[in-house]
Amino acid sequence: MALEEQCSAPPQWRPVSLTHVEFPEGDLPGRLLAYISLLPVAILVGFVTLIVFKRELHTISFFGGLLLNEGVNWVLKHILREPRPCAGAHTHLNTEYGMPSSHAQLIWFFFVYFFLFLYLRMHQTNNARCVDLLWRHILSVILLGVALLVSYSRVYLLYHTWSQVFYGGVAGSTIGIVWFFFTQEVLTPIFPRIAAWPVSEYFLVRDTSLIPNILWFEYTVTRSEARNRQRKLGTKLQ
Repeated sequence: MALEEQCSAPPQWRPVSLTHVEFPEGDLPGRLLAYISLLPVAILVGFVTLIVFKRELHTISFFGGLLLNEGVNWVLKHILREPRPCAGAHTHLNTEYGMPSSHAQLIWFFFVYFFLFLYLRMHQTNNARCVDLLWRHILSVILLGVALLVSYSRVYLLYHTWSQVFYGGVAGSTIGIVWFFFTQEVLTPIFPRIAAWPVSEYFLVRDTSLIPNILWFEYTVTRSEARNRQRKLGTKLQ
């Protein structure tokens, strides 16, 4: 009976607009760009996953910068209050304001910060070989292409004007530069102390800022430990 009453007077339903992207029906490029415009959301989900499983302080700081960037975007939108183009073109929007574009601001923050990390942070801690430099260049070009595609998708899908996307990119790039050097000069020197806090030790939070190639380090340590355990297991079985 209760179910029948709910169906007779259904509430107003709203989608989660954070992941709700509309594109023109039958428009294949629009469909592809709609998926591309969701990449900033995928980046945020990826960071949460990395933090849960890696618990590394620099990753946490990077994610903190992304959240700060989103907060600045929210403030700017509600100060400028510039409407989106083609009012009524989309049924569900997170906010009616479009200046600056939050998608453009986030993706350009991510690109600029990651670019600086590749060429400044890793340059300081690793003797770059030709292969190392090559993959950095390739990765930078790929990320630049992604940032450009995400920005273009917001204009193509009529969520933003070119100026809203441009100033979103400028804001994200500026915050990315500031946050990178703040992390390098202010936070990184105190990471060892933060990692030594009892709460950090309880949650297994770690500082790997002095390790040049964390991927190679984890690989060699894991392989060495696996071999030691295999030898001990073999000795017990004899």
